[in-house]
Amino acid sequence: MLEVVRIPVLNDNYVWLLHDDASGETVAVDPAVAEPVLAAAATRGWTIGQIWNTHWHGDHVGGNAAIKAAAQAWGGCIITGPAAEAEKIGTLDRTVGEGDTVRIGDHVASVMAVPAHTAGHIAYHLAQDQIVFVGDTLFAMGCGRLFEGTAAQMFANMARLSALPADTAVYCAHEYTLSNGRFALTIEPDNDALASRVAAVEAARARGEATVPTSIGAERATNIFMRATTVDQLAARRAAKDAA
Repeated sequence: MLEVVRIPVLNDNYVWLLHDDASGETVAVDPAVAEPVLAAAATRGWTIGQIWNTHWHGDHVGGNAAIKAAAQAWGGCIITGPAAEAEKIGTLDRTVGEGDTVRIGDHVASVMAVPAHTAGHIAYHLAQDQIVFVGDTLFAMGCGRLFEGTAAQMFANMARLSALPADTAVYCAHEYTLSNGRFALTIEPDNDALASRVAAVEAARARGEATVPTSIGAERATNIFMRATTVDQLAARRAAKDAA
């Protein structure tokens, strides 16, 4: 079994530590900063041997260099990221794209190309473990802004992710759930599943609790971007969310 640890950093980012007890290997996914990630690993007796980046933004790769430097003490750290953004991530050791695989112990992650938020954005899908790390492509009740891509690309991403098994755990990189849910209710006010979820999220956030990971099943029922039926509808919803 794989263990996933959530590390809150900056204002609303989450870095994920993925640990395989059988092999003793640990991966940091999208480390925005280094110190809290290294500390979280150290308190568990883990050493970070890999970093997986989903895209080039600084709040996803900012900790790469310092973690790699610290890892020299225990044999090094291999940093993997999107080939299409290699020029923007100077710390990469390995570049990957659609259909490539990465491993932690005996667990295999398939790389999915999910451009739109950035031109080369990727996700890591561990099918046997029913886990997907989506960076800033899919959020709980939301999706990433279209900084470098198109609504058509994001629509395709939503369809592809929606096709994963319902109980797939979705590890996104930000705590945007409450604002996403409140906006979603303005689009689908009669969606009972959505209303119930937003109420639960409001209560959780009031208690200071995190609301991710989410699941593909939950997103199918409540994510207005995944539920969009046309590219134009997704584009309109994204534009309205941007303006909100």
